[in-house]
Amino acid sequence: MASIFAGIVGIILFLLSGIHLYWVVGGRRGFLAAIPSDGSEIKFRPTKMATGVVAGALTLAGLFVLELGEVMEGLIFPDWLFLYGGWILSGVFILRAVGDFRWIGFFKKQKGTLFAKWDTLLYSPLCLFIGICLIIVTIS
Repeated sequence: MASIFAGIVGIILFLLSGIHLYWVVGGRRGFLAAIPSDGSEIKFRPTKMATGVVAGALTLAGLFVLELGEVMEGLIFPDWLFLYGGWILSGVFILRAVGDFRWIGFFKKQKGTLFAKWDTLLYSPLCLFIGICLIIVTIS
């Protein structure tokens, strides 16, 4: 059962990485919906380098989850990393879902913007789903 959750989460993380790579090479579709704003201006302007780093981190996280869930042979990460890595990664995604109580997450104060709409409907629930699946994979 854990391998099913690991496979689903791995695929999601690879897809998210692909979206970030699309933005790195100049794609713009969905870009503004992925950045917090106050309604008139975005809160930060990520560089291509930063977006590429996020894409790489998502790819590594996807590979980690597939190895943790024994969906693929453990070739990249050392065994000792699996002891706490799943819990840490789960915590990162659950904390992202909870948010910063201002701009992102379920408890954000800023509402009514394009990002806030997508964050409520997709980004935060997806992060919570990934976090919960990672707990299941980690304890199995």
